[in-house]
Formats: sequence, C-alpha cells, structure tokens
Amino acid sequence: MSDAREAALTVLEKCRRQDAWSDAVLGPVLDDFSLSPRDRAFCSALCYGVMQNRIYLDFRIEAFVRGGLKKLEPKVLDILRLSACQILFMDKIPARAAVSEGVEMTKKLGYGRASGLVNAVLRRLADSASKKPGRGDMSELAYAALLYSHPLPLAREYEKRLGEKEAVELMKANNSVPPTYIRTNTLKISPEALYALFSENSICIKPHGFLDGCFEIEGGGNIEKLPGFNEGYFFVQDPAAAIAAAIAEPGSKKSILDACAAPGGKTIACAIEAPESSVLSRDLKKNKLVRIEKSLKRLGIDNVSLSAGDAGVYEEELSEKFDLVICDVPCSGLGVVRKKPDIRYKDTGEFERLPEIQKRILYNCSRYVAPGGTLLYTTCTVRREENEAVAGQFMNENPGFAPYDFSFGESIRSEDGMFTFFPHIHGTDGFFVCRMLRK
Repeated sequence: MSDAREAALTVLEKCRRQDAWSDAVLGPVLDDFSLSPRDRAFCSALCYGVMQNRIYLDFRIEAFVRGGLKKLEPKVLDILRLSACQILFMDKIPARAAVSEGVEMTKKLGYGRASGLVNAVLRRLADSASKKPGRGDMSELAYAALLYSHPLPLAREYEKRLGEKEAVELMKANNSVPPTYIRTNTLKISPEALYALFSENSICIKPHGFLDGCFEIEGGGNIEKLPGFNEGYFFVQDPAAAIAAAIAEPGSKKSILDACAAPGGKTIACAIEAPESSVLSRDLKKNKLVRIEKSLKRLGIDNVSLSAGDAGVYEEELSEKFDLVICDVPCSGLGVVRKKPDIRYKDTGEFERLPEIQKRILYNCSRYVAPGGTLLYTTCTVRREENEAVAGQFMNENPGFAPYDFSFGESIRSEDGMFTFFPHIHGTDGFFVCRMLRK
C-alpha cells in the first residue's frame, strides 16, 4: 500500500470523524507522513478528487454493492471511494493498480473479510468505467447535480439565482481545476521584471487580460517553491478579489480599514497600492492575524497595523476615522466550491442565519467611514440573499450611503454599485462586490 494512498485515507477519515474541512486536515497529515513532493501532490489530488466527486463516486459504487452503501464499514467505503476516484478520474493510474492497492489497503487495515467485496466492486467498476450513467427520468438539473456531485438543494440554490442552464454550467465549472493567479508586489519588482524572472526559470505564466501585474501560473504547483516567493516579489490573489480591491481606489485614500481581513489579500493589495496610507487590518481570530503578519513581512509591507476585533461590535475610537472601509463578511462560500470542494456538502438550511450576521457587520462598520469615504461590501458567495439583498436593505435604511458606480476592463460594469463574478462566466471565484459612497 503506498504511503500517499494511506495518507489520503487518513485525511478522509479525519474529515468524516471530526467534521473537519479537508484543507485544514490535509497539510498536517502530509507532514506526518513525510511524503515526497510527488507523493504529496498525488495525495492532495486524491483527497480533493474524492471530495469533489463523492456523490458521483457513491452512485457508481452502489451499483455493485448488494444492500447499498449503508452496509459497508465507513473506512471500507473510504477505500472504495479512493480507488474509484483513481479508476474514473485519474487516467494516468492503471485500473488494475487502483484495484490491487484498494484490496491490499483493505487487508492491511484489518478488514480482510471485506477484501473480496472490495475486489469484486472495483473490478466491475473498472470494466464499466467508460459507461456514463443514463439520465433516465431525471431533470437536466438533477442529472448535472449527479454528474458534478452537487447535493440537489445546492443545485436548486444555483438554479434560483441563474436558471437551470446557467446552474448546470456553474456546477460544471465548480468541478474544473481552478487557475492559480499571482499579483506583482510592485514595492519590490515591476510586472515586467517578474515575468522575465519566471521566463528565465522556464516557468510559464500568462498575463491576465486586463488586470495589470496579475499572472496565471500555468500548471499550478507549490507556490512557495516558485522563484521570487521568499523575496516577496508576489502574492496569491484571485482576480475577482483583486478587482474588488482596485475599484475601492485605495491609492486615493489616507486611512483604510479591512474589517474582516483574513486571509489578507485585500489588505495586501491596498497597502501596495497606497504605500503612503495607513491600513488597519482586523480579524476576529488572532491566529489568522499571525498568518497575515507573516505575509506582510515576506512582502516588505510596513504601513499595516494588525489588531483582533469583532467587526460586528462598535468601537467608538474608530468612528468616522477611515476613508475606505472594506467588509468582506462571513458567508456561505458558494463562490469558491471549486477551490474548497467540501463546501458543497454544507446544510443549506444553515445559510438562512447568515444575512443577519452580515447586516450586523455592515451596519456597524459603516459607522467607521468618514464623510465622503467609501464603503466596500464583499462576499465569496453568489446568493442574492447574502449579496444584493443585504447591500440593498442597508442603503434603503441608511440614505447617507449611496451606490457608487464603477467599471473595470471591458466586461466589469455596474450601474448600481454592485457586481457578481461567476466562475463559469468570468473564470474567477464566485464573488460579490458593492461599492458605496458616504455622502
């Protein structure tokens, strides 16, 4: 049994037993197993592949399990999922290798009595791997939800926002490999020099269509191993978040508050764009601020101060103090499913409490905006209830704030201060931004 497969099984088991997020569990497990770079990449691909395709994998596996999946030991089901992921989604892994490794893993972990079942299921699955299940009497939405492993309630959330056809395209995009974008730290290097540095090291990067200093890393890989990382020449940021920071026009602001700052991308972007300004970066959790501080030191940014605080609780000393206040509020995360595949399995019923939290933060932080200043409300979800509804209600109840129109590039235009990015349309994270001006 390969260490990479055993590590992947450990991640799945920890996620299942602890109800933990895969990206939080994966790193420590990789370190515990001391895997080579190649095996680390394979283990990560296996974990994310299972998370991304779990509904479809279970559907295909269950076709060959008499009595259904409930009769299986949870760890045996995890082994089947890992093996099925290799058979159905990893062309470079021979099916026979996936079958034999799955059987060996079952025996080694003390489930020898189930090894015959595992062998039979995986062999039959390998024989039928190229046969996609038929649609039958399923609707187009339900069929796409199966193929792209989205729970039906989530598929309906997307349909409610976009209609059936667009919802299908969004689910398809959620199962694509997200591109990795980096932005130039112009405090240390020019975009042209950064591009030349990567070219000299035979690393392919592609300039973003209209976002200056932004590049797509072709082929992905470990960002920290790229040339210039330790020197602080660049940082990772999705174009949607980068554009959101840009339309806030931080370069024209003397004082900036990033009220819910983690993981810190917009704090960094604003600090680089406005090196003479003072930036206050806050978050509820101190451990997240430690990570932001580490990034700031690597990038050589010295105009940011950090402090822990609840963005929903008023602090009088911050009243009307900032020319720009950014509220990137907690949300359902339905715009970043392709990067965090386990988000799709959230209980959609939990979304209903989010708008009240978002309103509390937005209403409170609006009190920190100086007259004539800018208030930026953002989320990484595509739900109207968390986006347009929250921002719209705020402006209706606070006439001192008005929508502040913007445009960026040729395709990003807003006549009501609001814009939503979609993965299948813009190639970015799903992301909402509303820019408001305090009169």
